[in-house]
Amino acid sequence: MLRTEESKFTSWYFEIDRKLLVYVLILIGLSVICMISAGSVAAERLGHPWNYYILKAIPFYIGGIIVLLGFSMCPTKWVRWASFLDVALGLFLLLVTLVAPHTINGSDRFVSLFGIANIMPADIMKPGFIIVTAWFLAKMHDTFGDNIFLNRAAWRFKWMSWWPYLITFAIALGIIFQHPDLGTAILYLAVLGAMLLIAGMPLIFIPGIVLAGVGLLTVAFFTMSHVHNRIVSFFTGTGDTYQVTQSIQSIQNGGLFGQGDSSFVKQSLPDAHTDFIFAAIAEDAGAILACGLIVFLMLVLQRLVVNATNARDKFVFYATGGAAALFGTQVCINLMSALNLFAPKGMTLPFISYGGSSLLSFCCLFGMILAIVREDKWK
Repeated sequence: MLRTEESKFTSWYFEIDRKLLVYVLILIGLSVICMISAGSVAAERLGHPWNYYILKAIPFYIGGIIVLLGFSMCPTKWVRWASFLDVALGLFLLLVTLVAPHTINGSDRFVSLFGIANIMPADIMKPGFIIVTAWFLAKMHDTFGDNIFLNRAAWRFKWMSWWPYLITFAIALGIIFQHPDLGTAILYLAVLGAMLLIAGMPLIFIPGIVLAGVGLLTVAFFTMSHVHNRIVSFFTGTGDTYQVTQSIQSIQNGGLFGQGDSSFVKQSLPDAHTDFIFAAIAEDAGAILACGLIVFLMLVLQRLVVNATNARDKFVFYATGGAAALFGTQVCINLMSALNLFAPKGMTLPFISYGGSSLLSFCCLFGMILAIVREDKWK
């Protein structure tokens, strides 16, 4: 097709990573289908009408698509400013959770917006965290050269140095941890570690990051009863294993081709529309289509990796690599929890699970990635 018109829309259409955009839109479409099935079961179990969750999710689907497409059309400069605003908003809302939290299932991780919607600041802040961290690492390289980790000047206490960033990150991580939300805290720490490795961090620093994660896990094990019980249950098979047992039975009941309307195990599966939506999908559609979903998620990850390796600008390289780390890690944690390969964590399957904050944050992140990759490739 020849480019005969130089409108902004035409330029956007030809310059955007259309494969990645289509993959994301397909995932959102699949989420709608899954929400009609798994969401209806979860709603009826709680005494709500069958369409309770899908009706609540529709505004987020529409808003997510608008955010995705809107950010994908922005210049990189706007993406950076939006990311700083997102981090500022996320930090403010995290502070709000300390004084006026909205508690759900014993966790203070939510903020209620005028009683209309509950948002999770740690989810909302993910896009800004990735983009701002990428910007920071690129600026550090511009200021101190390639040796930003062992350069003494980079560790002096001044505005452009490690300390302001690390102190801010530690404060946010501490608030997320005490919600309590161990899974998200470890997710943030793991993604930061991945981005630092991408930026050239010497391997001698890896034990420090691993010890920080082990430290969080150890403190949680001895101070948070639900973490203690889940870890003990995972390793011993004793205690409250109801969630994972139902998840495995739901997957097994699906067989190769699924049970469709005959599915019955998912009716007693806790969080079938959120944390364990993969088990509900496997029972409905079968192992073959469930594995197809995993392959599709890996295609999204593959596009992110390709865009990262082809990036000409360090900032784009770090941001796209960070997005790949976040997306891949969260997918792995959710699937491993559903398959009883990991202690259950309250973490959504990106773009698929019910959750307005999660959907909006990933749509925002992928829209930003599409925008900066487009500008890096064509401008």
